[in-house]
Amino acid sequence: MSFFARREFFKKTGLFSAAGLLTGIQPSFASETFLQRSHGSNEESLITDEDFWYQVQQSFTVSPGLINLNNGGVSPAPRTVQEAMKRYYDYSNETPSYYMWRILDQGREPLRQQLARLAGCSAEEIAINRNSSEGLETVIFGMSLSAGDEIVASKQDYPNMINAWKQRAAREGIKLVWVNLELPSEDEDYLVRQYVNAFTSKTKVVHLTHIINWNGQVLPVKKIAQEAHRRGIEVIVDGAHSFAHLEFAIPDLGADYFATSLHKWLYAPIGSGMLYIKKEKIAGIYPLFANENPRSEDIRKFEALGTRPFFIEQAIGKAVEFNEMLGLARKQKRLHYLKNYWMERVRSLPGVSLHTSADPRWACAIGNMSVAGKTPGELDRFLLEKYKVHTVAIQWENINGIRVTPNVYTTTRQLDQFIEGVRAFTRG
Repeated sequence: MSFFARREFFKKTGLFSAAGLLTGIQPSFASETFLQRSHGSNEESLITDEDFWYQVQQSFTVSPGLINLNNGGVSPAPRTVQEAMKRYYDYSNETPSYYMWRILDQGREPLRQQLARLAGCSAEEIAINRNSSEGLETVIFGMSLSAGDEIVASKQDYPNMINAWKQRAAREGIKLVWVNLELPSEDEDYLVRQYVNAFTSKTKVVHLTHIINWNGQVLPVKKIAQEAHRRGIEVIVDGAHSFAHLEFAIPDLGADYFATSLHKWLYAPIGSGMLYIKKEKIAGIYPLFANENPRSEDIRKFEALGTRPFFIEQAIGKAVEFNEMLGLARKQKRLHYLKNYWMERVRSLPGVSLHTSADPRWACAIGNMSVAGKTPGELDRFLLEKYKVHTVAIQWENINGIRVTPNVYTTTRQLDQFIEGVRAFTRG
């Protein structure tokens, strides 16, 4: 491929954006290889093309001595994102008050446009913050609720969100109604019914986790949201694990409020997040950090965080470009393939139980498994000590096992080492 052909491609994908020129960072070798290998390729064969995904791996700086299968906690960023963040940090330190507030901060509006394009919504509905917890707690603590109002949530939701609702209940007398899900489930009617059966005339809000972090269960958020809206109930969606993991537009979920951590599946710098609030709902939410007009209809009122790491924020744009280059549909298929790859090879081992669906409608990258008679911690330690495979032990409510989360830089050869480790554990 000629230099001029590559240049035209990078222009179209935004890799020669103003932010890119400022950082002086060129696309990685893997980016060029991606273009060459994917042009005219059969889409399905590309999902299992290990040579291609090995080149994608070269865009990352992952440890050669440890196989990271805990990408569900926080994902490493591609090299171009790391380099952008480091360069912005050095740039900021030349004269912080000038370069941060007068130069880098000017990049927030273009970044807002980038995120809105990926989210399928208006830029006037996107606020940039630090993580899912901050975004969701902005909504949880910013809503106007009264004693006796009911909130429906799940015992399988994320602890920070559960604790936020409990704090409101303790201070203000709102009532929490808990749904206890039996997972994994491929029964849409069952999942929808658990929430609908909990709704009453006093229900004001339903809190939904799009992908449950403990075992990767995808909830039918759209169907539940439709039922909630028929009853005048507002819908909060925890999208920590779904944004840039599944291909969807936020408005299509029926969410009134949605928050995500961009350092998970978007591969942005650690400590970056995004909050979506439907335009007509913005005025009704008080910001977590006060400003002069808390009832403003401007989404930017949620960004009054004081001095913030602009070098982290502006590097998010490189992560957006990386995902757009890779393609969300292709990425989702690869992640689902990797999860099923290891699940299919351990499911018949003695004592092994799988706690995640193999159906792409109900799970993607995140999987959970256990071995009878052994604790999740024992399996987690064995894999790390004997096979240098990093997973995470999960013991939460009725979900017990190790969570296994590969990523786009994970190869099947690495998963084979994990599989061999599980096989050895079941023999031992």
